[in-house]
This record gives sequence, structure tokens and C-alpha cells, in this order.
Amino acid sequence: MKKLDLNNMSKKDLNKIHTYLRAVIQLLYFIFIPSVYTAAFSGVKYIFTQIGTGDKIGLTSFTTILIVVCLYTIIFGRFFCGFACAFGTLGDACHALYIKGCKKLKKKPISISDTVAKKLIWIKYIILIAIVVACFAGVYHVTNGYSPWDVFSMIHAGNLKLGAYIPGVIILLLIIIGMLLHERFFCKFLCPMGAVFALLPVLPFFSLRRDRENCINRCSGCTRKCPSNIELPNTGSLETSGECFQCQKCIDICPKGNVHCGIKELKGNEVFFTIFKALLLMSLLFWAGV
Repeated sequence: MKKLDLNNMSKKDLNKIHTYLRAVIQLLYFIFIPSVYTAAFSGVKYIFTQIGTGDKIGLTSFTTILIVVCLYTIIFGRFFCGFACAFGTLGDACHALYIKGCKKLKKKPISISDTVAKKLIWIKYIILIAIVVACFAGVYHVTNGYSPWDVFSMIHAGNLKLGAYIPGVIILLLIIIGMLLHERFFCKFLCPMGAVFALLPVLPFFSLRRDRENCINRCSGCTRKCPSNIELPNTGSLETSGECFQCQKCIDICPKGNVHCGIKELKGNEVFFTIFKALLLMSLLFWAGV
């Protein structure tokens, strides 16, 4: 059996491996454990509901999953969002199909401008605050039937009895339209759990960096390829961005191979490190009872 030698592989072939690996990891999470997002966010709602009523916060299955995913995010960044979230995977699939369709029809894809997108990212924080306040005040139950992620979970489970969830179905359809038109539409603009992750103090060790001094003059490929249009911090910087999904597309697009995680010694081993992170997260989630 021929040994996989990543160091002697062409940039094009290595990028294909990264793309296929990410697709496989996303598909496995989407099929086998799609409920992590809803479980983690149920933990957020439970905590603030308990605080509002003055009741004790217990270590439920929801809070355990929330703690696991948040601690993992603090250490490894938003790898869950980039690789394991069912909503993120749905968004990537919808947008990829739209782009492919535009190419076949030779039409220019419609998208939201970067200027507008930078303003829209605040919507997810407003949604998070509204949900937290509703839970704290004990009135969140009045929104039953409006949750797009509840509708998504029901459809994924094969439960099509959605008569009481018509508003949620409409909202989900509108979100899917947004996903078609703009990469990571839900994640960037609407996801309340994404707002929680973005507020976490992510450690710099595994956040992405670039060797700026070796970059091609005026090259901004990594920023343009990034779903969040993030300007990567330079090597040695302790800066991190809560908007980074850890999708690693910046690694693949860089013509000089200047992008790496905070531990520079791992550069060139992204495939194996990605597999490690995916397996570690999956093990932790199964331990938490997903």
C-alpha cells in the first residue's frame, strides 16, 4: 500500500484532499449527529430560563453538550461551525449548488456586498439577546412554532407533521434562500449560537495566522476566499477573531503557503490535525450523550 506523502504532493492535489476531507467530515456529522446545534442552544435557553425563575441550574444533557462545545471552541476555535454544524453544512451545500448552477447558466451569482455584510453580522447578537431576554422573562414558549432549527430537526428526523410549525417552515425557507445567495448566510448573520461562540475568549494556539512578510504584494486571496472576510493576523500575534469558522479555505487559496495555525510546527499537517480535531470532537460529543 502506497504511503500518503503530503509533503511531496502538488498544491492542487493537496487542496483537493482538504476539500474532500472537509466534505466527508461534514457529511458524517450531518447524517449521524445533526442535533448538536439544537442541543447546545437548548442548553443556553435552559440556563437563562432557570436564572429567570430563580431555580437551580442542573447539569442536564443540554448543559453538558453546551459546556463541551464551548470549551472545545475556546481551545480550537469555531471548528464545530466549520465542520460539524448541520446548519453550516446545509448552508455550504446550498451555496455550492447555487454557484454551480450560475456557472452552468453563465450567470453572475447574486451576493451581499462586503460593506452590507459587515453590518448584518450584528443581527445574530440581537437575535441572541432577544431569545435570552424571552427565556429570562419566561415568555419564550410563545415562540413555539417559529423556530427554523426545530423545523430542520423534525425534517431531518423524518417527522413531516409540521402543521403547528408553519411560521418556522417559512423562516427556514427564507434562510435557505439566503444560504443559496450568500456563503454561510445563516452562520454569519442569524445564528444565535454563532453569536455565543463569537463572544468566547478563543485561545490563539490553533487560530489561523499568516507569514505576512512572505506574501505577494497586494495579494488578498485569503481575505477574499474567507466566508467571513477576515483579515488574518500575522505570525506571532495573539489576536483572534470570533467570526472565523476554521474552514481553512485561506490555507488552500494562499499561493505561497503562508497560512498556518498558531503552532507553526503543525504547518503542512493540516489533514492529520483536522482528522484529529474531528475525532476528538465526536468522541467528546458521544461522551456527553449526543
